[in-house]
Amino acid sequence: MTLRSEGAQRFILGLVGVGLFLAIWQMIGAYRLAGMTWPKLTDVLAFIADPSKQALFLRAMLASFGSVAIGYVLGIALGVASAMLGRVLPASKPGLDRLVAVIHAIPLIALAPVFMVLANRDLTPPAISALGVFYMIYVATTSGLNAASHTHRDLFTALGSGAVTRFLRLELPAAMPSLVSGMKLSIPVAFIGAIVGEWFGASRGLGLLMVSAMQNFQIPLLWSAVLIVTVASLALFGLMSLVERLVYGRFQ
Repeated sequence: MTLRSEGAQRFILGLVGVGLFLAIWQMIGAYRLAGMTWPKLTDVLAFIADPSKQALFLRAMLASFGSVAIGYVLGIALGVASAMLGRVLPASKPGLDRLVAVIHAIPLIALAPVFMVLANRDLTPPAISALGVFYMIYVATTSGLNAASHTHRDLFTALGSGAVTRFLRLELPAAMPSLVSGMKLSIPVAFIGAIVGEWFGASRGLGLLMVSAMQNFQIPLLWSAVLIVTVASLALFGLMSLVERLVYGRFQ
């Protein structure tokens, strides 16, 4: 079986799985198998498509997706920079590893109130998002920088390449597959961080809509916000999966 046919098969199986999930969602809502708190999928889609709700959802989406984008980019930049620092200055790597481990050990939801006290409440969602992404990218980049074989390193050294040239021409390209995989896995983490940050008092966003909907028992609004976040995260995850395949084909 060729790679193209395998990819087509995975795509078709994925569509079948999504279709089954949506059908089960519709069935549970139609027959009230989970009570009044589980609406039909068609009711949720109709609620999202309601013209009177468009402005509400648009404002929330712009705020949430903006926080996700800022946190995602910032987390990648910090993660890559920290991993490179540990590579260029080996003496700093043990300290960086411990610092990253400590940051990761603290639940993100516990840090949200701290960020609210130290910074503006609208800065909390991107900050929490960036922390989650930072850990994933640091681990992925650190692992990727070690992917180059000793044989290749010895070859570069024998050819007279310095540490900077070896890093730019060998180690960094070898780290690209691992880095892109980390970027793909960081997408859901970025969304989770932004939504959790919005739960703690952001002025707008899909996370704020979820909290408001739960408090006021607005079930269609709650599920609509959840569906929008889920679709956006899955779409970006799928797009990054395509990028990952291209990078693996080029650098691995």
